[in-house]
Amino acid sequence: MHSISYYQEKMANHFSQIVANKEPKNLYEPISYILSLGGKRMRPVLTLMATEVFNADCEQAIPAATAVEVFHNFSLIHDDIMDDAPLRRGHQTVHEKWDLNTGILSGDAMLILAYQYFEEYEPSVFQKLAKLFSKTALEVCEGQQYDVDFEIRDDVTIPEYLKMIEYKTAVLVGAAMKMGAIVAKTSEENANLIYDFGLNLGIAFQLQDDYLDAFGDPETFGKQVGGDIIENKKTYLYLKAIEFAKPEDKQQLVHLFSIQPNDSTDKIESVKAVFNSSGASEATKGAIKKFTFKAFDTLEKMDIEAEKKAILKAFGENLMGRNV
Repeated sequence: MHSISYYQEKMANHFSQIVANKEPKNLYEPISYILSLGGKRMRPVLTLMATEVFNADCEQAIPAATAVEVFHNFSLIHDDIMDDAPLRRGHQTVHEKWDLNTGILSGDAMLILAYQYFEEYEPSVFQKLAKLFSKTALEVCEGQQYDVDFEIRDDVTIPEYLKMIEYKTAVLVGAAMKMGAIVAKTSEENANLIYDFGLNLGIAFQLQDDYLDAFGDPETFGKQVGGDIIENKKTYLYLKAIEFAKPEDKQQLVHLFSIQPNDSTDKIESVKAVFNSSGASEATKGAIKKFTFKAFDTLEKMDIEAEKKAILKAFGENLMGRNV
């Protein structure tokens, strides 16, 4: 197996070429642009890694990994339109750089392109990949709708929130890993286990993102600390604080999440204080550990070498030990 940086470089080189100089420019340039913004490319890296975990050459998985990343970036273009977001990874969003219609149409084209990459596989592999991809893509849309619905609801439960982040974020992480297993033609049991590994790691990753949004180091987090608080997002931290807080603190929290002050500094500090005093911060850290260990438990059942289990575990530990 190779290093994470090896897989990242391989995918970066690939993405620099995939829609270069295609016509019409106003359809394909936005696609090249969003793909060129990079990021960690965690999902395609996981597809390549999973392929080598099951003793196949990661080169075979490049079309499937490309499909995963193209789909992910399609969802980002449309999410940015829905959120009216001006920036993505520190750069203008597609609909801001071009216009709304371009963002919609280029996003649509990316969804179709994603399916086309599966056509590079033999029929039996194509069928398995396309079936998994269709299921996952629909779940991501369902997760996005839950997220939108939750913005205007005051009765969101912890199980509902966990289902939302599972669908919106974690299923694509699980699918990325399972696609590598499908390309490698491992057993169905192994493919399902590595999906569960990715799914639980994806949930832990999103919960950690919630935590870091409030308590991360502004120097290393990469985005504004307290962003979820400013936007009144009902994250796991918020829901646990509502569950655990004393009546007066709960009342204060509900009030703070109903206002948009000109200067949010005091609001952020007041909310964080309730997160800490109520025990919501510790409960969130506990949930992150729970889903991380759940992911690690699946490794024990996987029919692969101990050395490869150790590599996957180290990857998970590294991901959960991040401060960005």
